[in-house]
Amino acid sequence: MNRGDYAYIWQADDWPAWRFDLGALAGLLAEVSRAQGLLMGRLADVGMALRDQASLSALTEDVVKTSEIEGERLDAESVRSSIARRLGVDIGAVAPVDRHVEGVVEMVLDATANRDDPMTRERLFGWHAALFPTGYSGLGRITVGGWRDDASGPMQVVSGPVGRQRVHFEAPPAAYIESEVDRFLGWINGETGEPSLIKAGLAHLWFVTLHPFDDGNGRIARAIGDLLLARADGSPQRFYSLSAQIQRERKAYYGILERTQKGTLDVTEWLAWFLDTLRRAVDQAQHALDAVLAKARFWQHFAGTPMNPRQVKLLNRLLDGFEGKLTTSKWAAIAKCSPDTALRDINELLAHGALRKSEAGGRSTSYALNDPPAA
Repeated sequence: MNRGDYAYIWQADDWPAWRFDLGALAGLLAEVSRAQGLLMGRLADVGMALRDQASLSALTEDVVKTSEIEGERLDAESVRSSIARRLGVDIGAVAPVDRHVEGVVEMVLDATANRDDPMTRERLFGWHAALFPTGYSGLGRITVGGWRDDASGPMQVVSGPVGRQRVHFEAPPAAYIESEVDRFLGWINGETGEPSLIKAGLAHLWFVTLHPFDDGNGRIARAIGDLLLARADGSPQRFYSLSAQIQRERKAYYGILERTQKGTLDVTEWLAWFLDTLRRAVDQAQHALDAVLAKARFWQHFAGTPMNPRQVKLLNRLLDGFEGKLTTSKWAAIAKCSPDTALRDINELLAHGALRKSEAGGRSTSYALNDPPAA
């Protein structure tokens, strides 16, 4: 069928007969495999504890960013605490965790830790219920753990703030969802012949196209993609975050989705974008690993330095990427102590060489980590 005979790809006569030019994608597949090999080679040279920390960092970013794409901000410390507890990773003091954070963490960890379990409608319903534990999305009640019914009109995929939203495409009517999801799940669980990374890209696109739930479809699509990437890696540990890279390239993501939905079933362009974005996600993980190793080197250097819990907490905040400048007042607020106590904590760390003072003085005085000398 020619493109002019339908508005969206799911309306094509041969839907869902995905087509792609494997030859045109071969170079990108090789680049992703090379990037993955370099990352895993570095990880093989570090101990299990550092691998756990690298995985914790990647999973935390994945959970935070997959929600951010949908305009929802989760507290990174709460996410990190929830994941660390579930993985048995000691991170010292833990932050309080609400049930919404727990739900997103449950979904992401189930997708990767239980990557070889079959995808079923019950599993999808469980993920959806975990994402919306109150039965509400924002202020609106939604169907949780069940397919959408389109009672308020057709499902449209949009981005942007309320009042200025852009419609990217319209999903299939609710009446089609039952059979369409069954077909999708049969493909996910079957041996279908595509290279594993290609299958991950197709699964993401296919689920987003169906959009079977009232809300949460993007997050579930990315979790399904992560499940297939975990199968491809042969490991339950995640060391890179595709969701974080998609968040960094959010405008391009919605642009390629819209072009693909309004195009043909030849989805070579979408897969090229997916693979290129995946390569950049793996490359970004190299920087995250650098940070994990730098943190380990820092604490190894200061292992014999006496510090109180406030100092340890604030130094870890700096090591994990503190936004803005650390001042005495911020220290007091975060550590829940008086300004005098905060200044005393800081002066002790300055004396130990763990912190250094900025050049600006007076009220503009701020503090940063002092890099320990190389071993």
